[in-house]
Amino acid sequence: MDRADAIIFGGGLVGLALASALDSSGLSTIVVDPADPASRKGAAFDGRTSAVSSSSMRMLQAIGVADHLAEHGCPIWRIAVADGLKPGGLHFDPDDGEPLGYMNENRHLHAALQARAELGKNIWLMWKSRVAAVDRGEAGVMVALEDGRRLHAPLLVGADGRSSETREAAGINVARWKYDHQAIVSVLRHERPHEHVAYEIFYPSGPFALLPMNDDSVGHRSAIVWSVPNADAAGWLSLSDEDFAAEAAAATGGFLGKVEMLAPRSSYPLGFHHAAQITAQRLALVGDAAHAIHPIAGQGLNLGFRDVAALAQVLVEGARLGLDLGDKQLLDRYQRWRSLDALSVAFATDSLTRLYGVRGKTASAIRRLGMGVVGRISPLRDRLMNEARGTSGDLPLLLRGLSI
Repeated sequence: MDRADAIIFGGGLVGLALASALDSSGLSTIVVDPADPASRKGAAFDGRTSAVSSSSMRMLQAIGVADHLAEHGCPIWRIAVADGLKPGGLHFDPDDGEPLGYMNENRHLHAALQARAELGKNIWLMWKSRVAAVDRGEAGVMVALEDGRRLHAPLLVGADGRSSETREAAGINVARWKYDHQAIVSVLRHERPHEHVAYEIFYPSGPFALLPMNDDSVGHRSAIVWSVPNADAAGWLSLSDEDFAAEAAAATGGFLGKVEMLAPRSSYPLGFHHAAQITAQRLALVGDAAHAIHPIAGQGLNLGFRDVAALAQVLVEGARLGLDLGDKQLLDRYQRWRSLDALSVAFATDSLTRLYGVRGKTASAIRRLGMGVVGRISPLRDRLMNEARGTSGDLPLLLRGLSI
């Protein structure tokens, strides 16, 4: 097969989700990725996790991905925000019987998405394939692979991550900056239950997120995302497991009891980027190729899934009208639908990062006063909670759990 409705560069979480979403409505895709999927099978848990919002989980259920999860994600029933360990924090509790989100191991998410894609009647997975040339012409897209194969489609989708070669080749400008921090990620085992609460504890040196995971056979588990200054990151990573666990326990204030490390620690630099536009001639960008944000609110992957839901709906509805899937009208609709939401979330997370990074007792007191005010104003609190769940604004059908 060398012809499809869309060619997707990138077989990660977002690229595979888009392929499955389009397959669910009968559109065909070719997914091109240089990775070898065999290297992932049976991989041990590496400590990497993702928060999947309730709306994103609805989409994964609607397109048949959730059926392939090795284990259901751990539901998040409360988000608690605090300025250090001082009193006067803020919490969000849903009252409609649906969790705020679910914590999943990345290996389980990717395995489920890959399993769903492999069963797709309209999906061709071209692993271990590298692109030699791309021509996005007036009449369509032609992709030449290094092995000599040629692929054709009316649309190319860039789902190839933060350093997207697709975006760069299209000459799309990007606003970007780096934070002077790295995120250390791992998973802890702790003595007391987490009670399905996700904690975001802000310290002057950087936020500490504690995220509930499903219990294993020997205890309670929580993932951590700990933002530390670049200058200190190597030192934190060089600590023994026992010393790092002691520091993590201190950061929690001890409310989880005894803590020990359960997974390897890894780190990655924190940065922000936002593409000036997410479409070009016969091209659409999704996920980190379009935007990447601070992990402070756990919305990075969910922004990508929201891109998927919107683009899939635009393309499926366009196909039903008999339109060329690379038509500028369709791509402009996708651009309008996603640009404001993505930009709003990006700047909200950036503003939070900077606001809570201001040191001093006065700044801390003002922040705690602000959280107290938000906690007492139900409409404002509910609006922020809906943003976290991904249920605000003009929701695509898939994010409502509906088929397109």
